[in-house]
Amino acid sequence: MRDDCCGVVDLRQYTVHPGQRDELVRVFDEAFVEGQEAHGMHLVGQFRDLDDPDRFVWIRGFPDLPTREAALKGFYYGPVWKERGAEANVTMKDSDNALLLKPIALGDGYPELTTARPPIGATEAPSSVVAGAVYHRGSPDDGFADYFADQIAPVLTATGATLAATFETLVAENNFPALPLRDEIVLAWFAVFPSDAAYAEHRRQLDNSQTWQNKILSEIICRSIAPPQQLRLRPTARSQFR
Repeated sequence: MRDDCCGVVDLRQYTVHPGQRDELVRVFDEAFVEGQEAHGMHLVGQFRDLDDPDRFVWIRGFPDLPTREAALKGFYYGPVWKERGAEANVTMKDSDNALLLKPIALGDGYPELTTARPPIGATEAPSSVVAGAVYHRGSPDDGFADYFADQIAPVLTATGATLAATFETLVAENNFPALPLRDEIVLAWFAVFPSDAAYAEHRRQLDNSQTWQNKILSEIICRSIAPPQQLRLRPTARSQFR
């Protein structure tokens, strides 16, 4: 596994007020990318949810938990958030859907710190789709990570998904309580597709896969305590993960 930035990851999904997502994206891409990275975070990716016009999803990484604590204090008590935070907050209806994760595997499609990012002011979103799922587990010791690697991932790959990242819950105390975290045990995966058509073809092949339909889906349900969340995301103009 690469060891560049992301031993600890926040996966955050915000519900915004109707019609306000583009405003949040504007403020975020304009002020909060470099503003957070100046304190030692890695802004991995930020996205519009293609299946929910009022959801904004983003991922940020930290080398470790102590760095996370210091970085979040530095940013949220610092000048950038003081100056621009109100612009973001007014767009948000709910910002508490957040998970603390650790990587199981990071592939070539997952950005490194040095991955190119379009400059401030860029507005053209790429045509790619970052898709994946969040599986809700009952225990960190349930063997689901091994099942994913042995059974689920091969079918995803065979149907056109190139896995960029797989994460699971990092069981640890939230060391920045000002930002709540969900008390959930999950496994989340992400893959990058070059276009909507490529993602649609992947879904078509999954729907036609006897292994997926007759074996994998029922096993996921049996091993889960809640229905999986499917994610189909469009990177913003400045997202590294694209």
